[in-house]
Amino acid sequence: MKAAIKARVTGRVQGVAFRAWTRDRAKALGLSGWVRNEADGSVSGYFSGEARAIETMVAALHEGPRFARVQSVETEPAAPDGAADEFVIAG
Repeated sequence: MKAAIKARVTGRVQGVAFRAWTRDRAKALGLSGWVRNEADGSVSGYFSGEARAIETMVAALHEGPRFARVQSVETEPAAPDGAADEFVIAG
């Protein structure tokens, strides 16, 4: 079943390869979408794909890469984007 979410991750998540780690995890799970740094120091992303893969990705976001210190992960439902077929680091 196709699903999509938007996520916002706070904590020590910039300058620790969080976006590249997220891209690699999302691709491995077959998800499409994007991830980007925000001006407030958080990282946001859009994840589209199978619901189970999204659940796995959200669980992974709580951990992050080795040097990250995730404080919180906020998610909200989003409309699945059928046009997207890759996962990229945005802006």
